[in-house]
Amino acid sequence: MKRIFISFIAIFLLGIASIGAQTTEGTEFWVTFGQNFSLTPLGYDFQIRIVSSHASTEGTIYFTNLNESKTFSVGAHEVYTYTLTNDQKLAVYNITMGITDYSVHITSNKPVAVYVLCTTGFLGEATNILPVTALDTAYYQISYSPFAPIAYNDAYAVVATENNTNIYHNGTILPGMPIHAGQLYYRTLNSDMTGSYITANHPVAFFALNQFAAIPFDNNDARSGLMQQLAPVSTWGKNFFVPVSHITSDRVRIVASQNNTNIKTLTGGVMQTDVPGAQTTLTNLQKGEFVELKISETGCYIEANKSVGVCSYLTSEFLSISSPAQCWIPALEQKVSYTLIAPFIPNFPTSLNTHHALVCTPTATKDNTTVSVGDAPPTALTGGSWIENVAAQMSFYTMPLTNETAAYTFSNQKGLIILCYGGGFNASYYYLAGSAMRDLDAAFYANDVHFQDLEENPFCEHEVLFRAEIDGLHPDPESLKWFIDGVEEIPARDQLEWSKTFATGEYEITMWVRYETNETVSKTGILKIESCGTSTGFYANDVYYEDLPNTTICTKNVVNFRAEIEGINPNPGSLKWYIDGVEEIPAQDQLQWSKELPTGTYNIKMWVLFENNQDIIIESTLKVELFWVKIRNIQH
Repeated sequence: MKRIFISFIAIFLLGIASIGAQTTEGTEFWVTFGQNFSLTPLGYDFQIRIVSSHASTEGTIYFTNLNESKTFSVGAHEVYTYTLTNDQKLAVYNITMGITDYSVHITSNKPVAVYVLCTTGFLGEATNILPVTALDTAYYQISYSPFAPIAYNDAYAVVATENNTNIYHNGTILPGMPIHAGQLYYRTLNSDMTGSYITANHPVAFFALNQFAAIPFDNNDARSGLMQQLAPVSTWGKNFFVPVSHITSDRVRIVASQNNTNIKTLTGGVMQTDVPGAQTTLTNLQKGEFVELKISETGCYIEANKSVGVCSYLTSEFLSISSPAQCWIPALEQKVSYTLIAPFIPNFPTSLNTHHALVCTPTATKDNTTVSVGDAPPTALTGGSWIENVAAQMSFYTMPLTNETAAYTFSNQKGLIILCYGGGFNASYYYLAGSAMRDLDAAFYANDVHFQDLEENPFCEHEVLFRAEIDGLHPDPESLKWFIDGVEEIPARDQLEWSKTFATGEYEITMWVRYETNETVSKTGILKIESCGTSTGFYANDVYYEDLPNTTICTKNVVNFRAEIEGINPNPGSLKWYIDGVEEIPAQDQLQWSKELPTGTYNIKMWVLFENNQDIIIESTLKVELFWVKIRNIQH
């Protein structure tokens, strides 16, 4: 009975917090840059930061305009920094509206996280780069008003990832279409374009690139360019927690993706009624409309009835320790069990001198959050303290990042989202560092595991409960169909929830949806059912851990421990042993070890980290009695 319980716990943890196939990590990326202030690109430091995960990685950085490639290699848990040459800066920096090929194409043989930085003097902007697997065909611009007294513009760039791509702004095709992979359209306007709807016939990468925004701070404001890659509408959600940085009070914009959107819950945010273009009500928002909030020191919890997009902004007083910066905030449904980041280290003279990770995780399990720097073992977070938001049941922690060359890996099995920001005299940056990028517009779950995570999370249980979550489902019959290996499951038609018992094996599960607009879409996941045995367990003197509570070990001197594990992570520190809560340091990474134990009862715990970076704890009770032999004293 205990063995089944342990297997269930392992699968449950993997399911709810899987790294999944859809995250901010990947093997193919597209990026471009837009005008920042009025300087030429030669006056900026442009960096590409590539952070490796658990294996050494090789790849290529290709500059489309120059037809020029640079190869790179980076070790496990390390960081590769590429600084652009002057020619390359000119080949990626958009100034004039229209079509260019000012793009960079980054590919790698193993998953990496990619970030870019643009900084000089008192200006600095950065963004994460989304992998191609996270891109889609529909986006909304989320930006801010450009600084009016001088002729600066709001702007965005749309990068094509496939040939024959057509791009539309609010339904109108842009001039010069179609464009091809590596080409992009850079659009500018001398007013805030927040709420503009940008669509394409093939997946594209979308960047908000305000040239010089003026964001209010009390009765003053400061100005800076904005740069943030935005996520597609298909990844938007309904539940959000927005933390705050330690250096400024922050603002938040919420953009509706559908008509009749209501913000049902708003805790920790005060609506700003004097923002040009913003709505002054939280109800009946139409698609593309937005509201703006100023949020409290404990963050802001947002719940909507339909999917919304959320961005947070650093604000600043003139000549302070930061400047305006923009960050995409993913929905709480986009938590992951781990993510890796690295701080930016500018090469040009700059006032940026502090770099921080902003870690968000459920309050109930916040103390389980760990960080590894490079190959070092996981430790508790340091340099800050947890701040709790009661309404969201979430907490956040600001941790300084000081190591310039190693990757920081943050982990929590109950899920986390990582943001990053940096500051200095009148300069700052802010961006999403790590989360999932799951499809949420029409998604299904199997035993609470998102369909895009199923393949990496096999089930031990054979009975599977399916659940659909769909925005805008058509009300008529035959608007929702389910297929197993291409054959419709007729009893499940139009059912948002249904269950089925599967034999051991692999199955292709497809959900077909018809929206109220009569558009249709299909979502597919790979379900794996396994016969889970005793591939992970341990023995004490050849007694299996499940049987130990009912066994007394009699020993003359020592107890011999032995682990049987499949799929253990090859890195050091992936196997740990504990006796009564205290780690047995000499036994770390030892499949077999021994210890002398006096008579008594002990709690034995084995912690294992697997190749997929998921972990499990197996524990049992050990009873020991010393073996005594009586010897008669015979005198001669």
